[in-house]
Amino acid sequence: MAHPLRGATAITGLGMTPMGRVFGRSATELAADAIALAIADAGLEKEDIDGLLINAGVSQGLTLGLQNYCGFAGLKLLNNMNAAGSTAAQMVQYASMAIAAGMARHVVCVFADTPLSEGKSAGAAYGMRANAPSRPRGMVGLYTAAGYFGANTPYALAARRHMDLYGTKQDHFGEIAVAQRKWAVMNPLAQMRDPMTMEDYHASRWIIEPLHLLDCCLVSNGAIAVIVSPASNAKDLRQPPVYVHGMGQGHPGDNNRAGSDWETETGAKLAAQTAYAMAGIGPGDVSICELYDCYTYTVLVTLEDYGFCGKGEGGPFVEGGRLGPGGALPTNTGGGELSAYYMWGMTPLSEAIIQGRGAGGERQVARNDVILCTGNGGNLSYHGCLILSPHAS
Repeated sequence: MAHPLRGATAITGLGMTPMGRVFGRSATELAADAIALAIADAGLEKEDIDGLLINAGVSQGLTLGLQNYCGFAGLKLLNNMNAAGSTAAQMVQYASMAIAAGMARHVVCVFADTPLSEGKSAGAAYGMRANAPSRPRGMVGLYTAAGYFGANTPYALAARRHMDLYGTKQDHFGEIAVAQRKWAVMNPLAQMRDPMTMEDYHASRWIIEPLHLLDCCLVSNGAIAVIVSPASNAKDLRQPPVYVHGMGQGHPGDNNRAGSDWETETGAKLAAQTAYAMAGIGPGDVSICELYDCYTYTVLVTLEDYGFCGKGEGGPFVEGGRLGPGGALPTNTGGGELSAYYMWGMTPLSEAIIQGRGAGGERQVARNDVILCTGNGGNLSYHGCLILSPHAS
């Protein structure tokens, strides 16, 4: 018997502002623009919206006041959520459950961020100094004293552990970066559209070994909004609906003690169990992957934890262009966060919707029946996923 939430809701609207080095607009203004675009995209009116879920990025520019800024009245569902990069998938999950429970009908999920400032580097936007009002004290300060701070350090250590345990090579990370750039070349919204070779990858400067610059995601200003609606009337709206067939979360935790293996065993394994069971599928049924890719390593370990290959086999699995155009498992078909734009979990979600609608243009994948979309946050700490399809059942 099918799970009652399988196919109960669909994503019916998508709104995307310009993204990248976009200045002169606040996060609130960008969010409002994306919401207006999503409502128009779905063929709805503002009065049809009765739910609003908000995800503020690192700039923390969004508040619950967005409801009044956008002129929404009589909302039945409202929240400001933050589970880092897993939030986009979680917003769609909570919207779907609320709709199935009769709490709301058309729910907007929006992310907006403006970390970039004119005259400042992209790295400064996510640096410790930008986000920490004071120096850490006490035991927590030991990490900083040892040079362990920011996002780059733990991901570099995770990648190095995988290399030491399983023989993963630098070229394996390069395969992921090069494949995603091939997709980005075909994406008019991508920030990085110049072709990249493996030589270019290796020539990019070190950030923290084993991570090169081209192993790391972009930093972007912008906003994306999606609308979740009941499947029962999704076909009556303007765009081809993209149905939610499965969803899951996984948050393994880390006690900072010996034996914890958060670096190579991530929350994706927990999320996969729930999502695959709800959708009634397995990894062999997935036709497209849109995976959170804050770093190339994140893609590799996520592929393992969703069962596309065995643990430790991610390196050989990505060889030979498997993830790129024409490959056996098209992955991050818009260029992802590495080459397209960094809108937290909305990056993979937006591209999943585009592919599900068949609206990818030059980069459209012919087989789009089952799309796996993931979100990741923290130091591989928080994970959410969706399994989407253009088919109602």
